[in-house]
Amino acid sequence: MLDPKKLKYLKSHEWLDMNGDAGTVGISDHAQKEITDVVFIEPPKVGRQVKQGEACCVVESVKAAFDIYAPVSGEIVAVNADAVKDPALVNTEAFGKGWLFKLKASSPGEASKLMDHAAYEEFLKAEAAHGSH
Repeated sequence: MLDPKKLKYLKSHEWLDMNGDAGTVGISDHAQKEITDVVFIEPPKVGRQVKQGEACCVVESVKAAFDIYAPVSGEIVAVNADAVKDPALVNTEAFGKGWLFKLKASSPGEASKLMDHAAYEEFLKAEAAHGSH
């Protein structure tokens, strides 16, 4: 299980765990609660090149389908086959077995543009105050 306080976040609620140029991506606990029961994951193809902010994965819940965006540019190097088989892992272990994909960052420095945990918490409070999702 990853420590949410050590991850980077996007405003679209993805998290990124960077280790050198290797990144693991998932959605935050807040996001999985908002979208409710995840029923389907359409992962990106391994080998696909993505740009920071590009939609590259789809998570479907009983509510709707949600695009998942690449937190940094790079190449998709792995997808979570366990979560594809058992999408509920995204709900039960958002920061663990429910990760979505891994990438090799072409510009690891892009991660510095993302929010840290404290900034993400502030962002969630501001979102709640405005009543938007």
